[in-house]
Amino acid sequence: MRYLPTHPQGDQTGIGDSVMNEIRIITRRGFLGNVASAGAFVLATPLVSRLEAQGDSEAWKPDLFLSIEPNGATHIVAHRSEMGTGIRTALPTIIADELDADWDRVQIEQGLGDKRLGDQNTDGSRSIVQFYERMREIGASARQMLVAAAAQKWEVPASELKTGKHAVVHPGKDLKIGYGELVALAKTQDVPDKATLTFKKPAEFRYIGKPMAITDLKALCSGKGVFGVDAEMPGMVYAVIERAPVYGAALESHDDSETLKVPGVIRTVVIDPFKPPHHFQALGGVAVIAENTWAAIKGRKALKATWSKSPHASYDSGDYKKELLSTVSKPQKIAREVGNFDRGFGESAQKYEASYYCPHLAHAPMEPPMAVASFANGKVITHAATQNPQAVQQAVSSALGIKEEDVECHVTLIGGGFGRKSKPDYVVEAALLSKETNKPVKVVWTREDDIQFDYFHSVAAMHLKAGLDKDGKTQALLHRSAFPTISSTFAPGAKEGASFEHSMGLTDMPFHIPSHRAENGPAEHHVRIGWLRAVCNVFHAFALHSFMDELAHLTKKDPLDYLLDSLGAPRKLDLASEKAKYANYGQSLDKYPVDTGRLRNVIEKVAELSNWRNAKSVPGRGMGIAAHRSFLAYVAAVATVDVGDNDQITIPRMDIAIDAGKLINPDRVHAQMEGCAVFGASLALYGEITAKNGRIEQSNLDGYRIARMAEAPKEIHVHLVESDEPPAGVGEPGVPPIAPAICNALFAANGKRVRELPIVKQA
Repeated sequence: MRYLPTHPQGDQTGIGDSVMNEIRIITRRGFLGNVASAGAFVLATPLVSRLEAQGDSEAWKPDLFLSIEPNGATHIVAHRSEMGTGIRTALPTIIADELDADWDRVQIEQGLGDKRLGDQNTDGSRSIVQFYERMREIGASARQMLVAAAAQKWEVPASELKTGKHAVVHPGKDLKIGYGELVALAKTQDVPDKATLTFKKPAEFRYIGKPMAITDLKALCSGKGVFGVDAEMPGMVYAVIERAPVYGAALESHDDSETLKVPGVIRTVVIDPFKPPHHFQALGGVAVIAENTWAAIKGRKALKATWSKSPHASYDSGDYKKELLSTVSKPQKIAREVGNFDRGFGESAQKYEASYYCPHLAHAPMEPPMAVASFANGKVITHAATQNPQAVQQAVSSALGIKEEDVECHVTLIGGGFGRKSKPDYVVEAALLSKETNKPVKVVWTREDDIQFDYFHSVAAMHLKAGLDKDGKTQALLHRSAFPTISSTFAPGAKEGASFEHSMGLTDMPFHIPSHRAENGPAEHHVRIGWLRAVCNVFHAFALHSFMDELAHLTKKDPLDYLLDSLGAPRKLDLASEKAKYANYGQSLDKYPVDTGRLRNVIEKVAELSNWRNAKSVPGRGMGIAAHRSFLAYVAAVATVDVGDNDQITIPRMDIAIDAGKLINPDRVHAQMEGCAVFGASLALYGEITAKNGRIEQSNLDGYRIARMAEAPKEIHVHLVESDEPPAGVGEPGVPPIAPAICNALFAANGKRVRELPIVKQA
């Protein structure tokens, strides 16, 4: 593969002629010059600038999403990052379907970072949610213009025409013409208004809702996929960075005399420490610049550095755990209340309460952060494994004092992200070092760097209280949490959870309980805090659905029946009338209500799938159930757990049912649920980051374990609910119910209740 020149003053064509299997990486100029010929029909700014414009017109003006060549070749820009979800296949699929295109004639182009493409942050399970309708409008508009062109050519009313596969047809006159032949006339047609568009009916879809192989499949299976670690530029040097072992410390002095003796080491460069809040700034430290990664790593080992004392040097995760648990043992700020919890709890015939704890977690993607950058003449070109190329532009421009449009970000395949790679501090490092060395620089994070200097998922403590009436029915419920907020990444002194964090499993408690309250307490941050797959749903769901299982056993009810009884009759939560600041993942509650009927349905489906009612009793075996709404989707899970000699835990089976509304590619949804099962099991069984004297104690996968083949769920059975509801998120919703389902199954297997994760330290 050929990469971009080292700076914009070189070959302006970029890498327009490079091929990544069926994916091509292009420059803005290269698209018109190399991909779309001068005679191509290009559907660009006039249409897309009108599609649900965000702010003024300048904020939403994509250069191009779709072009068709005179030979019929069709190019579609994928503006989101591919990290295993299949998104850069799914979004173009929607356009191609509404266009009635022949998928075999579609070439997908990976878009650069460009605000005119709209939001490019492949994060929060939002890609389909945000762009399903827009992609359909683009495809439908192009199809309508092609039909108009054919009508003009044949001198017939457009109403008499239809489209077939990559062609316009006139059934009555037995006429047919390919899209390529209509390009010249299509270019002269007016772009239709959104209100005049005619969309396909679901029964007419060729690709939407059908299993489709991802575009990158051949490249991935043949070892030809280009990831961040593969990116190169001519004349490139390599860098690894010695960073402060304690968050907030600064470099006082360093001795690089032994470092410079290492063969291949070129020099060292000091990177200034970040200025609070840390945002996506480089952490700072000493970079070792070398001819290859190995020399840079060896040189770093020989480096001697001393650091200032940090205000976080006394951070001890064990002591902090006690602090958080103490916080949630006392009343805190109310985030939502229905009825009067104090009165309902006080009048209860039976009272029950429990506390729960989840530790810090690391992202630990298969590929640690990687980026290469070249700075010259006030402009930067980067190639990065990033989930958010626009954040790269913003962070790099801020660090170097240049314009955002002078930062060109090319997106590689991403070897796992889970939210880590939407935070581009590592790209900033590469850009700063390139400016200092006058060479393209590739920054490589080792696994140790990745784990010790992560944006950690927040540690959290939760306390729940329930009041039951004389018949054992819950009439009052309290859910209280405390955790260092993600807002601390962006706002100095932020201590309280933000409303979007409360909205992830705290303020949207779905059970029909007359009096209930959600509270959140303050918490200091002592490390960088960032979002990780499923975010606050991970710990809020663990606590709530573990507690519901405890209440089921307390009242001697089957946990499945207890869940269904607690949900009550299907209804939509009226959060607005309760004055809860509910973010709803950025979407309207009118379009995406919190619907307990859909949650009930996935619970019933997973019960059938797992044979919950008729499962045979096996000594040492238990089944646990949990269900949760997150990222607008509804997921229920049943874990089957075996506890053997020496309390050895295995998970022979995991059953999952998901209702994510309209599905674009069922095969990818199925795969995501399998991934969620393994990811969630890893977090539940082993996930824990600890700190002592401010230093992260784990440094590799021996200390921060993930589930191996023998420990991951052996069989994963997935049920996809067919639905015509609007598309919801998929990449994250499968994670939250996994940990409570496993812990509930453990209790059923051996009578031991796990209230603190990871399981291996408790069970």
